[in-house]
Amino acid sequence: MTDTAIIVVAAGSGTRLGRGTPKAFASVAGATILEHALRRLAGVDASVVLVVPAGFEADASAIAERAGAAATVVAGGATRADSVAAGLEAADARLVLVHDAARALTPAAQVERVLGALRAGARAVVPVLPVVDTIREAGDEGLGAIVDRSALRAMQTPQGFDAQLLRRAYEAAGDARGASTDDAQLVQALGEAVVAVAGDELAFKITTPADADRAEALLAPPGSAAAGALEIRTGIGVDVHAFGGEGPLRLAGLEWEGQGLAGHSDGDAACHAIVDALLGAAGLGDIGGLVGVDDPQHAGAHGEVFVRAALARLAEHGWVPVNVSVQVLGVRPRIGSRRDEAQRVLSALVGAPVSVSGTTTDGLGAIGRGEGVQAIATALIRRAAAPPHRSLTD
Repeated sequence: MTDTAIIVVAAGSGTRLGRGTPKAFASVAGATILEHALRRLAGVDASVVLVVPAGFEADASAIAERAGAAATVVAGGATRADSVAAGLEAADARLVLVHDAARALTPAAQVERVLGALRAGARAVVPVLPVVDTIREAGDEGLGAIVDRSALRAMQTPQGFDAQLLRRAYEAAGDARGASTDDAQLVQALGEAVVAVAGDELAFKITTPADADRAEALLAPPGSAAAGALEIRTGIGVDVHAFGGEGPLRLAGLEWEGQGLAGHSDGDAACHAIVDALLGAAGLGDIGGLVGVDDPQHAGAHGEVFVRAALARLAEHGWVPVNVSVQVLGVRPRIGSRRDEAQRVLSALVGAPVSVSGTTTDGLGAIGRGEGVQAIATALIRRAAAPPHRSLTD
């Protein structure tokens, strides 16, 4: 048995990152996220256990070798907790640190703070940061009261534990452990105290394309183009459709009750505005120039068809979306009743966060009289990073 093992959890799918590969195996600044994470653990006196998606074990071993880490590689499970459990089974040590590979820029000093607290007698240790944003409660009725942020802390990794304690916590949690995304929470459920140490801003989690851009800039050599301002652009799109369509009402990628919107396609003003915002940001024209306004093949086509076409055009010119915001003006439908659903559908479609909101014109104009719907969208796009010119196992 060794004194300390670090379980590096790298089994996430990376859907929100949008790179088409498990997140830890996506490239940032010329190396995989996993490689960056392992390089920052190189000076820590501990054995390493890598937990990766099934089928990626050989790639992980090659990455660990490049990073100079002698690691045991095991396949993860369906949930983060399942992956940690697999790592625990392979870690034969008195103390364990559980670390997310996605926090690839975590300084070695933070790891040492956690280890120092464990070796001083603590049985569970977490690095934390104060919460600086204003936080509100939310519910079915909208936003609630502001939460006192002075009592809140943002959790980071690595989290450190007496190995036997963490194993006992996982056994006690049973099937319920799958809902947990924080190992310290399972330990606290046993009545054990958890000690906090200072976290670090560099230990942010790479989850979205914007996070990857931040990491890319931080990892770039001083004076290089990547270390400077990222190449980003913004665009605005507006679309209006009157009610009177023969088909169902489609808006923001969803089907609603009531009369449809008139137009050659399905009249989804929100999707059409998103298309113009994306194309406008890249200087690539508008929806009419992309697909034509009366092309027979697009008769009755859903708005998603045009959004995908816009994304393909952006990709051809080396651009990817960072985020989109779309506001719908109209008397009906009530966007708030299905806002979360619309945001999920559109975010999955765009491959980046899409926020959706709704408002009225207080009865003014044709929109205020309920004759139609207007949508206004803004889009932020960035220049796509060039793919690495080597495979994971080179």
